[in-house]
Amino acid sequence: MSWDPYAALGLSKGADAAAIKKAYRKLAKENHPDVRPNDPEAEETFKRATAAFNLLSDPDKKARYDRGEIDEEGQERAQFHGNPFGGGGGNPFGGGGGGFRSGHHGFGQGRGEPGVDGFEDLFSGLFGGGAAGGQRRRQSARGQDAKYVVDVDFMDAVTGAKRRLAMTDGKVLDVNIPAGVETGQKLRLRSQGHPGVGGAPPGDALLEVRIKKHPKFTRDGNDLRTKLPISIVEAVEGAKVQVETPMGRKSLSVPSGANSGGVLRMRGLGVQVKDKPGDLYIELQIMLPEKPSSDFKKFLKDWDQRDETPKR
Repeated sequence: MSWDPYAALGLSKGADAAAIKKAYRKLAKENHPDVRPNDPEAEETFKRATAAFNLLSDPDKKARYDRGEIDEEGQERAQFHGNPFGGGGGNPFGGGGGGFRSGHHGFGQGRGEPGVDGFEDLFSGLFGGGAAGGQRRRQSARGQDAKYVVDVDFMDAVTGAKRRLAMTDGKVLDVNIPAGVETGQKLRLRSQGHPGVGGAPPGDALLEVRIKKHPKFTRDGNDLRTKLPISIVEAVEGAKVQVETPMGRKSLSVPSGANSGGVLRMRGLGVQVKDKPGDLYIELQIMLPEKPSSDFKKFLKDWDQRDETPKR
C-alpha cells in the first residue's frame, strides 16, 4: 500500500531538511514505544514517521523521491524516457502528437483495434513478460540492506549477549552480540533488511555498533582496567577484599605493604573472547579517613618514620 512520507510527518511536499528534522523529533518524542507502550496506533505512527525521516533526511533519496524516480520505500520506479512506443516525445498516454488517444489511432473498442488486451500485451513485452496470457512479470531484485546504528552496553560487549533491540524505524531485531565487539564494528543480520521485489530475497540488516561507557571499567584491547580503593590498614597489613568483575564479585588478595598505584592482575576476567579471554587489571588506591581522628594524628606525629619520603 502506497503512502506519503511528507504526510506521515505532517508536512507539505518539498519541505526542507530543517522542517523534516523538527517534525520527526516531535512525532518520535510523542509516539516512541517507550513513551506510549502497548499503543498500536502510536507505534504505527512512530514507524511511519521514522521510515519517512530515513528517506527524506537523505538529500539524494529525497531528491529522487521528489522527482518520482523512487517510491516511498526507496525502491526504483519504472521510468519512461519520451515515447517508448514510437512517435514524438511527451506523455505516451495523453493527447497530442504521438500519443495514444481514444478513437481511430488509440486503444478504443472499434473494429480492428487492439483494445485492452493489446494494451496489456504491450506492457507485457515492455517489462519482459511473454505474450501468452497477456500477463506482466514483475522484475525481481534483492531487497536493499537496512543500515542502523545501535548502542551496546559495555558489559554486553565484554561477555557477549543476546538482546532484543528496537531500531530507529520501529523494527525489533534479536541480535547476538559477540564478546569482544568494538565501536565501529558492523554486525550483519541475514535477511532482516528491506523486502525483495518479484519474489527475490530480502536484504540484510547492517548494525554499526557503539559501545557505551562504563562508570568503573575501561577497555584495553581484550583486557579491562579498574581502580580499587583500600584502607591504610588493608595496605599495611594485607587483606582479602571483594572486587567487582564482569563475572560477578570475586575475592582478591591485597599483599601487605601495598601502595597506591600498585596494579594486581586477575587472569581471565577481562573480555570473554572465545579463544583467549583477557585479564582484569586492578589499580590500588589507598584512601585515608575523611576526618582523621586525634589519635591518628598523634600517631603520625610520634611516628619514628614520619620523616621518610618515598622515591620520586
